[in-house]
Amino acid sequence: MKIFALIATAGILGLAAPVVQAAEDGAPLAQKGGCLACHTVDKKILGPSYKDVAAKYKGQAGIEATIAKRIKEGSTGVWGPIPMPPNGAKLTDPEYATVVTWILAQ
Repeated sequence: MKIFALIATAGILGLAAPVVQAAEDGAPLAQKGGCLACHTVDKKILGPSYKDVAAKYKGQAGIEATIAKRIKEGSTGVWGPIPMPPNGAKLTDPEYATVVTWILAQ
């Protein structure tokens, strides 16, 4: 029984590792991508706070791809009248995925 619990715990920790890594890597990538010029973790600047983004999309399956697309291509009207300009060339697709995971973990 102890072996099973140990294996189950190791498996859970293994699944959590990418989320922990994203939490560590997301902020520097958001800085690199220029995201922090208009957004912060806990208060609205030009764009919504990341905590507000995470709350709005909590539990929505597949939302990561939608958010990454909005970041890369820009969007209008999602959070009000101020458009978000496209940021497609600043990060790679895996880096955008890491940033989105970090945002949604707030």
